[in-house]
Amino acid sequence: MVNESLSSYIDSFLSMASVEKGLAKNTIEAYSRDLNRLADFLIRQGIGSWPKVESVHLRSYLAALKSAGLSPRSVARHVVTLRRLYRFLETEGLVNESPVPRLLYSAQTRKLPQTLSVADVRTLLNQPDDKEMLGARDQAMLELLYASGLRVSELITLRTQQVNFQGNYLTVKGKGAKVRAVPFGQWARQKLSRYLNDVRPRLLKSKSSSYLFVNRGGQGLTRQGFWKLIRRYALLAGIDKRVTPHTLRHSFATHLLEGGADLRAVQTMLGHADISTTQIYTHVDGARLKAVHQKFHPRERQDGS
Repeated sequence: MVNESLSSYIDSFLSMASVEKGLAKNTIEAYSRDLNRLADFLIRQGIGSWPKVESVHLRSYLAALKSAGLSPRSVARHVVTLRRLYRFLETEGLVNESPVPRLLYSAQTRKLPQTLSVADVRTLLNQPDDKEMLGARDQAMLELLYASGLRVSELITLRTQQVNFQGNYLTVKGKGAKVRAVPFGQWARQKLSRYLNDVRPRLLKSKSSSYLFVNRGGQGLTRQGFWKLIRRYALLAGIDKRVTPHTLRHSFATHLLEGGADLRAVQTMLGHADISTTQIYTHVDGARLKAVHQKFHPRERQDGS
């Protein structure tokens, strides 16, 4: 059992994260698992309160996680949880300074997201046969996904009333029930308008549904169904890398930044609570620039010309 003086502050932190920060349920559950695991470890070390925790204890804990087989990415997540907990404990006046080691887990192990080139995206979006009902629906979904950078869960749960054709934007409820306005362009507008006017009524037949995108039975789509759909079109497009709905979200953000978009604007469109999450896309752009430098700089060319 977790010591009361440890668990009471864990509960207070989780409550704050849920109510004041509006974090998603899955995030809160992950925090809870991480922190209760830490508290169990500390109690076995004879430590029963947060002020008694020192940097050496947390280093031992992180080492224990690695020994238990956790991946570097999972350990990095624990470090993030610790830092957020201690920011809360400092605010509460329980500790004067965070003992969380200044480790580089997050920076060193954070994987760059998989993206597609603009040409590959264009080829992918052209795969659905828009002469067929489902093909026209799929094309509208893919165009909207790339135009808006939505999460797959946000896409498949869109309601018709969330689409504003006058302003060309979506009203999206994302993680933590936070609502944001996400614009979409003329290509997505064209495909979406045709789907709504010509295809969706035929899919629904005499039924009604609040979902924007529906299947042959007039019901909403599942995450798994859309994953299979996009992977099938990627194969048809001859794209040899693994393509998921999140690949288009990553490509959306990367292509905007490559085109000169403001990082804060991209953060808002993606629905990221913390800009550090969005900043990973600047590393993608940096990787592209490095490749360009190596290819074209005269001192980097293998032939020396």
